[in-house]
Amino acid sequence: MSSAHVLQALCLLMVFSTASAQHGYMHDTGEEWVNTWRQGFNFQCPHGEVLVAIRSYFSEKEGSDRLWNFECQRTPYDWGEPNECWWDDINRAGLEWSSVCTNNGMVAGVQSKYFEAVLDREWQFYCCRYARRCPYSCWKTSDVPEYYKEEGEMVIPSYGYFIRGAQTTFSGVLRDRQWKYILCRMTDFDCQFENF
Repeated sequence: MSSAHVLQALCLLMVFSTASAQHGYMHDTGEEWVNTWRQGFNFQCPHGEVLVAIRSYFSEKEGSDRLWNFECQRTPYDWGEPNECWWDDINRAGLEWSSVCTNNGMVAGVQSKYFEAVLDREWQFYCCRYARRCPYSCWKTSDVPEYYKEEGEMVIPSYGYFIRGAQTTFSGVLRDRQWKYILCRMTDFDCQFENF
């Protein structure tokens, strides 16, 4: 093998490793995460997609923080493009929080900032609305994670359900959160309600 071929192979290897390293942060769990310990993050699904799965991994030695991973899925084709997207209400670190996307929106992203003083994060959802669709058959998941300090995972139960928001509690003793995600189906027709 000539030195030119070796150099070309090394260049290709560098390009591929750089591209994969920019996609997310790998930790020793083998999972790809959107954040590093005690760092803020801003995750948004590609345009026309919404969140369908959320995973987290807790570490007490890393400031009682979590690594986060999100997955997105395209909304039904007949919905078209989102009419508008916005950042909704923000919570304060160390406090309970309940948030549902206003204006019949669905969660299409999350941003978070870590606060060392309380060993917790503040949260904000990125919401998108589609052609005045209205939610129905809404329900809350059980606690995610089931117990504080465990790994957490929530995947929508089937296509046609969407994340509209969440309710979260914070344990000041254990320095961790549990989440109940609010899942809904959305109408296949335009509805008249501004916020349902």
